Formats: sequence, structure tokens, C-alpha cells
Amino acid sequence: MSQPTIATGRVASPRRIAALALPALVVLAAEPLYVLVDTAVVGHLGRVPLAAVAVGGTVMTLTAWLGTVVAYGTTGRAARRFGAGDRAAAVAEGVQASWSALGVGLAVVVGMQFGGGALAGALAGGGDVAVAAAEWLRIAAFGTPGLLLAAAGNGWLRGVQDTRRPLLFVVGPNVLSAVLCPVLVYPVGLGLIGSAVANVIAQTLSGALFAAALVAERVALRPRPRIIGQQLVLSRDLLIRGVAFQASFLSATAVAARFGAATVGAHQIAVQLWFFAALVLDALAIAAQALVGAALGGGDDATARALARRIGRLGAICGTAFAVLAAAGAGVVPTWFSSDRAVHEQALVAWPWFAAMLPLAGVVFALDGVLIGAGDIRYLRNLTVAGALGGFLPAIWLAYALDLGLGGIWAGLMLFTVIRLIGLLLRLRSGAWAVTGAVRGEERLPA
Repeated sequence: MSQPTIATGRVASPRRIAALALPALVVLAAEPLYVLVDTAVVGHLGRVPLAAVAVGGTVMTLTAWLGTVVAYGTTGRAARRFGAGDRAAAVAEGVQASWSALGVGLAVVVGMQFGGGALAGALAGGGDVAVAAAEWLRIAAFGTPGLLLAAAGNGWLRGVQDTRRPLLFVVGPNVLSAVLCPVLVYPVGLGLIGSAVANVIAQTLSGALFAAALVAERVALRPRPRIIGQQLVLSRDLLIRGVAFQASFLSATAVAARFGAATVGAHQIAVQLWFFAALVLDALAIAAQALVGAALGGGDDATARALARRIGRLGAICGTAFAVLAAAGAGVVPTWFSSDRAVHEQALVAWPWFAAMLPLAGVVFALDGVLIGAGDIRYLRNLTVAGALGGFLPAIWLAYALDLGLGGIWAGLMLFTVIRLIGLLLRLRSGAWAVTGAVRGEERLPA
């Protein structure tokens, strides 16, 4: 008989939450930090290579987003099986997610060889930038299978409460790539292509390390189409949720641009800081996914509810800490990003909204993690779409129609956050999310 692998009485410990959240934060930050290094290296080649990486990087960011969807979906499912005392079945979730990741990654490689030029041309508008971006994309695409395999690996390893190996498997290759990139670009003389090659090496190595971890678990490695199908349904709902986010923020940028260069510049500063805060707070959400999934998988809904309350409070504390820092830096932080006084003035219009939202966002991001861990993805999808269509999008376009400027746009984002917060709190109070068992409404997965 399988023995439970976690002690549910200790699941809600702040130390245990931190033990999952802090390594997850480092993993989340590794890729953006590498992108900054890559951008700095390529930037010294000139304007065209830098623009080419910007265009190509936008496309590859969408691939990385797919990886996040794979990781989040896999974490909750693996955590439930782990909590039920069946580590082999938890790892088997990782096997099936890895097959999906590999298939999508290979499709992206093939697609970029044939369609990369057209895609780069559409984004760059032709010319030298489009040619350089297409060349970069065709090579960088070969790293996609490794990137997505790493995402699946992050998912199942977080699910079984292993935070050490993901840290090593992601940070190590990224450090190697950060060293290789300037060497390949300059002394070796590959130029822009050296950046793409460094990306491919890092992502392939990372994916191989996660694949080797799967093999070492000695579970069946054959694909199971039925389980892959169940995982894809979960991924579909996460993708729809993500599209709602993307449409909302793209619309906000489009509206800000219609108010002038200073407004869109200030909006860019505020929104990038918002994304940074989301990145940090997502580490707490990842801990919630793993711990809540494990508690419910072990049949301990009381611990899952206690976790939800504690993680919600921690989210509020972290969000409030960010808000205090944001408020204190209102007159200084915008100057780090621009020397234009008009941009600074517009940033001060958005800043009160930005700071006021952070405590609310801390709770929202934390509770998102709770519901993802519980497998309550359909509710999250519907709530996000309703908030976007019923709150954020109408508000920001109304801001344009009534000439409300950047304050109107950020009021729309505040409305979006409040709608999600209310929906999450109501769901939490209902208890409908806390469904126990190794899986949520599905058949048991054979090990």
C-alpha cells in the first residue's frame, strides 16, 4: 500500500510555504534576467540586430507563455496524486505532460522553418530587421522542445514538493548561456546568430535535465492519449484565461498610445513594474498550487481551506509591502526609466492606482494559485473572461471615448482586479473548489 508522502498537519506552515515559494521565485526570475543579458549583448551590435531580437523575442515569449500553462496545469494534477500517497502516478502526470510538450515544441520548430520569415515580416514590416529577425527565429526555435520539456518538468517536480532540482535545472543552463552569449556573438564572430545559438543550448540542456529526472524515476514512459487529452482540456482553459489577460493589456497599451507618446511611455513603466510584482507574487501562487493540490489529493479539505486562508493573508502582506515601496518611490522610480519630464508627470497619474492595487493583487494572485492547485480552472477561466469583458475592456475604451487619460486606463485595471478579487472570495467562501481525491472528476491514472 502507498503511504502518504506529506504530513498534512504541517502543510500550512509559513516555513513550508516559503520553502516552495523562494526557489520558485528564482526559477521565475532566471529567464527574464537572461533576456536582459541577451538584449544588452546584442544591443552593442547595432540598431538592426537589437530590433531583430525584439521582434523574434516577442514570438518566443508566446512559446514561453505556453510553457507556463503546461507547468501550472501539471503542478496541480501531480500534487493531487502526490498528496494521495501515489508518487509514481504524480510522476506519470509529468511523463504525459512531457509528451505533449515535446510534440508542441517540434511543431514550433517545423513551423518556424517554413513560416518564420512571413511572421517576422508581418511583425517588423519588412526590411533588414525582418530578414535578421527571421534568421534569428529559425535558429532560436530549435530550443522550443527543451523549453517546453523544462516547463513540464517544473510542473511535476513542484507537484511532488521537489524545489531543489528545478532550481538547478533552470538556473545552471541560464548561467551557462549568459556566459556563452557574449563569447559566441563577439570572439567567435557569430554576431546575432550567436545569441540564438546560446538560447538553444540553454533550453535544450534544461529540457534534457528534466527528461533525465523523469527517466530516473523508473516509471512507464509510453504516452497515454486519454490522460494527455485530459491535460489538454485543463491547458485549454488556462490558455483562454491567458488570452483574456493578453487582450486586456494590449488594449490598454493601444488606448494609452492614443493619448500621446508621454502617456504610453508612462503606462509602459507602470505596467512593467506591475508585471514584475506579478512575477514575484506568482512564486507564492506556485507554492499554493503544490500544497493545496497535495492536501486535497490526500483527502484533507480542512488543511486545504486553512492553506487558502493563510496564503491569501500572505498575499495581502506581500502586496502591501510592494505598495509601500511603490508609494515611497513615486517621485524617483519613473526617473530610472526615462529622463522625459512629461513621462514623469504622466507616471504620477497612474502611480496612485498602481500602488493602491498591489495589496488587492497580492490576494488575487495567491488565490489564483489556490484554485489552480484545486483544479478549479473552469471557474478561474470564466471569472477572468467576465472581468475582462465586463470590466477592464469597457472601462479602458470608455476612458478613451471620454478623454480620461492614463488615470481612466488604470481605473479600468483596478476594476478588473476588484472583480476578480470578489469572485475569488465568493468561490472560496462557497467551498465548491475544495474537492478531495487524487483527481478532480477523472479516472485514476495507472502508474
